[in-house]
Amino acid sequence: MFTVSEADAAAIRTVYEQDGELSAAIELRRRFPGITDNEKARLCARSIAGWTPLPDVPAKVPRRPRGRAGFA
Repeated sequence: MFTVSEADAAAIRTVYEQDGELSAAIELRRRFPGITDNEKARLCARSIAGWTPLPDVPAKVPRRPRGRAGFA
């Protein structure tokens, strides 16, 4: 198991879209040298290429404190 940053995912997606699956697998192995199996690298590259970036988290709207019932 490994963690992929958004920058790494974007780079792998770009290579996948421009040059294909094999090039994306090579890019993945370049960024993650612990992955030594080409077939697993291709599977991972395919999965990463299918991801869509997460949407921006909306800013939280501050909530007013609730008054206590029965107290004035």
